[in-house]
Amino acid sequence: MPPPVVPASVRYFRPGTTKVYWVVTITTYTAPTRTQINAGVDLSPEIAEIGGFSVTSDSVDTPDLANRFVSKVSGRITAEDSTINFYASNTGFTDARSVLPRDTTGFLIFMDGGDVTTTGRMDVWPVTVASHGKLRGMEDPAMTQASFTPTRVPAEDIVIPA
Repeated sequence: MPPPVVPASVRYFRPGTTKVYWVVTITTYTAPTRTQINAGVDLSPEIAEIGGFSVTSDSVDTPDLANRFVSKVSGRITAEDSTINFYASNTGFTDARSVLPRDTTGFLIFMDGGDVTTTGRMDVWPVTVASHGKLRGMEDPAMTQASFTPTRVPAEDIVIPA
């Protein structure tokens, strides 16, 4: 008998679905409450592009004298350099820069499939805003780019609370 087939995914288009929230205070970031999430700011309408925000694990060689094959074990966990590009306002500092100034610490919550309580999943990234540079492309809408440094391992695939 063949093995069972992987469950079919429910595919979706990220624009119009994914939510990204900025929350300054979460008591236990691996289990944020709905009240804490609702106290945040929905960044989604101003996001032009997201880069990074993925976790990888290094591999560590574990050679031994009994074997020519070099086995490996999982090593340190690292995160890519991570950025979010936001649309800039021509009226000054009335855009994402006012919510995310340099050196601010908090939590980015990514709800990839939308803010769907009790069945949806989210990732919570404890971060510090490292910088907020201006992108000055001549043919692009005005944007700023916030760079983030993760301060702890993100909590991944947490059930979105009701």
